[in-house]
Amino acid sequence: MPKCEVCGNDYHRAFEVHQDGKTHVFDSFECAIHRMAPQCAHCGCRILGHGLEVEGGRIFCCASCARHSGVTALVDHTGEHT
Repeated sequence: MPKCEVCGNDYHRAFEVHQDGKTHVFDSFECAIHRMAPQCAHCGCRILGHGLEVEGGRIFCCASCARHSGVTALVDHTGEHT
């Protein structure tokens, strides 16, 4: 059986994720997220959605974290409130 590369669990329902020519094996989405999800350049949280990427490859979880890091051009909403 394939072993999870994060926790080492030998699990019959493990799955593979292919990225940048490499194959990764995980036993759960939790382990896959732990290993593969990018981290916010400010707070370090794992980004599970698109995130906000700026020039230079930095990625943030939200505009607030971007502002704390000196990036002022990003916003979390358009300003229209319903």
